[in-house]
Amino acid sequence: MFNKQEAQQLKKEFWTAFGKSFPRKWILYDTKVKDFSFKFYADNKKAEVSLDIEMKDDVFRDAYYNKIWSLEDILKDYIGDFHKEEFYTLENGKIISRIWVEKDGISVFNKNTWQEIFEFFVEKMDGFERFYYEYEDFIKDV
Repeated sequence: MFNKQEAQQLKKEFWTAFGKSFPRKWILYDTKVKDFSFKFYADNKKAEVSLDIEMKDDVFRDAYYNKIWSLEDILKDYIGDFHKEEFYTLENGKIISRIWVEKDGISVFNKNTWQEIFEFFVEKMDGFERFYYEYEDFIKDV
């Protein structure tokens, strides 16, 4: 096991290595829609790429979620099977809507799985981005 400082250092090395291995500007928060963003996540058990819809106004959050949901089959063509949760609770208790893909059995703390995580991130985020760029006007028309 790692102490807290060692774990933080390894996570920093992980994200630095990812950025150097795949130097690309991702959309992430730059969707031009407030509280509508794409995210990377990795911990000691899995990696995730997600679309988080975090509007405080339930009506808007629901509207954006339903826009994406109406394109479910198309999104699946871009990213494969995915999970969705209209009322996803974050660790801080905040309720958001989330659509995500995950890969289990890998760890940010195991350098032997880093390349597998990086490739997963690139494949899935690229799919999310291509989907978003293709349907951006439809999605934004709320």
